[in-house]
Amino acid sequence: MATLTLRRFLPYAHFREHALPILDAYLLREMVWPFLGGFFAFFIFWALNIFILSADYIVNEHAPFFLVVRFVVLRVPQSIPMAFPFAALVASLLAVGRLMGDNEITAMRTSGIHILRIAATPLAFGFAMFLLAYAMNEWVAPASVDLSTRTFYQMVYHTDALPFETQFFRRDADTGNTFFVTQVSPDAKTMYGVQIFKPARDGPWNETLQARSAVVKGSTLVLKDVIDTRFNAQGYVVGQQHVSSVSIGLPLQETAAQFLSSSGTDPWTMSSKQLALQVRSLQEQGIGGTALGNLQITLANKLAWPFACFIAVLISLPLAIRFGRRGRMLGIALSIIAFFVYFVLTSTASAFGRNGAMNPYLAAWLPNVVMGLAGGALLWLEER
Repeated sequence: MATLTLRRFLPYAHFREHALPILDAYLLREMVWPFLGGFFAFFIFWALNIFILSADYIVNEHAPFFLVVRFVVLRVPQSIPMAFPFAALVASLLAVGRLMGDNEITAMRTSGIHILRIAATPLAFGFAMFLLAYAMNEWVAPASVDLSTRTFYQMVYHTDALPFETQFFRRDADTGNTFFVTQVSPDAKTMYGVQIFKPARDGPWNETLQARSAVVKGSTLVLKDVIDTRFNAQGYVVGQQHVSSVSIGLPLQETAAQFLSSSGTDPWTMSSKQLALQVRSLQEQGIGGTALGNLQITLANKLAWPFACFIAVLISLPLAIRFGRRGRMLGIALSIIAFFVYFVLTSTASAFGRNGAMNPYLAAWLPNVVMGLAGGALLWLEER
């Protein structure tokens, strides 16, 4: 009987042994609900903004209401990189501000707890939100935005089958092959006017394939009615033949849906790996300017924006400690002001990064560096 009683309480004892310290658990409880409130408020604001912009398709273009709603819902995850930092900022300012207003932070410091010890839990929370935001921005948002783009095409063209934009380029970073598609049929399975350029070691290319049509089977593109042209090192034609069928692998072993989707051309639908390959491809071709700068900024922001969760907590802690006694409304106002300052810094630095006046990766991280140094300095002054 005693053994059964002991086993009954073992899980609870095990939980108590590994539970967070009381101070950390208390601070986390104070931050969770303001974080969720700020997070969903930002999501709702983003969704309403998109819905209002899309309302014209309902009123004037007679697009199906639920199709527009689907477009809006699938587009919302695009705001993940900004929603998480904003929510972390709101959570820190409101939670720590509330503790300051009730003199709980003062009591902790009077009892000998250093301000850096109090700040450790919110900062750890901010870092955890950075990891979660990065994961969702890397694996959830791209797929969702791609589906939203497909839904938008349905809204615009009013077709049952999903239409794709014609005349698009794709490049395989592994083989160097460049794909050009003139037109895609409404069934999204057959392509027309397909050209493939195979690069040479000592020239622009050594072979081109021009097909009347093509279909995707698995991760292979099957070309029909093909003209195969070969070139020498000087770029002169050395041979040409007509082939009924040629099979060639798709970029990165993609499926038909991946090859034809907007994920190959829209940076918002790419993961960091895909974006890095795109950037490397343009650099190898010697293509620069605004197009490359935009991609480099977007690639750097894949990590810089989620990391703003940690920076948001770092800048908000000293502000909340200094102004927390003045109430929640000031905390909300400070959240909006700090977020606006960060947004202005991001937009300004990105403009310099896109036109080559500043290194794009430095431009993407500059707002985090500026806000982080300011937050660290203010926190250090509070400790002093």
